[in-house]
Amino acid sequence: MILLDNVTKTYVGDKEPALDSVSLHIEPNEFVFIVGKSGAGKSTLIKMITKEEVPDAGKIVVGGIDLDYVKKRHIPGYRRRLGVVFQDFKLLPRRTVYENVAFALEIAGMSGREIRRTVPKVLELVDLLDQAKKFPDQLSGGQQQRVSIARSVARQPKILIADEPTANLDKLTTAEIIALLKKINDFGTTILVSTHDEEVVNNLQKRVITLKGGRVVSDQKNNGVYKLDATKPVMKRPVQAPGAAMKKRVIQ
Repeated sequence: MILLDNVTKTYVGDKEPALDSVSLHIEPNEFVFIVGKSGAGKSTLIKMITKEEVPDAGKIVVGGIDLDYVKKRHIPGYRRRLGVVFQDFKLLPRRTVYENVAFALEIAGMSGREIRRTVPKVLELVDLLDQAKKFPDQLSGGQQQRVSIARSVARQPKILIADEPTANLDKLTTAEIIALLKKINDFGTTILVSTHDEEVVNNLQKRVITLKGGRVVSDQKNNGVYKLDATKPVMKRPVQAPGAAMKKRVIQ
């Protein structure tokens, strides 16, 4: 589902790479936490997957799409195949809850009839159907994040990426958001969460990948816990190279 093979990225002006020969493979339907201290490379890793940044070296394949072959004009179409949730919600302030979700579907080219059928179902999933006519500033932080999640899953993406989705939320609301992400994962969506929240990671006990200095220093496949003290990078395993058909695949 998500494959990184020896991915390296160094930003201009930096002496050390933000990502240093990172290799990992995330299977379909997995729930994966990415943890590490500030500057460990978590945000850069996510930007690689969403193609906000490109690697200096290495290969990235997401959902069968080799990102080397996604041209600049095709990037918006590629990103619409992903669901992305941010810590600052990024809602449209002058649109209602319903309109925020509907707008994402309009951009994706969905018909008005399909939108009218889909939006109520998605709002019911995130328990916000009764808030459909409210504007973002009338909602709590947790409710705003639920709208953000609703907007991200409305197109039924195979992959949902959440970058610090609970950073600005209280403990109870954090638990509710994580429970919602777990519910979406149970429906078959691959979930990738970047977080500093030790309690969230330890309570859920899913796969936990730890970054340090731009390298993967721990990859706990099952019953993972939050730990930042690993010092040795994970030994690289052979990664199957994308086939010729995959290399030719681009977003139309």
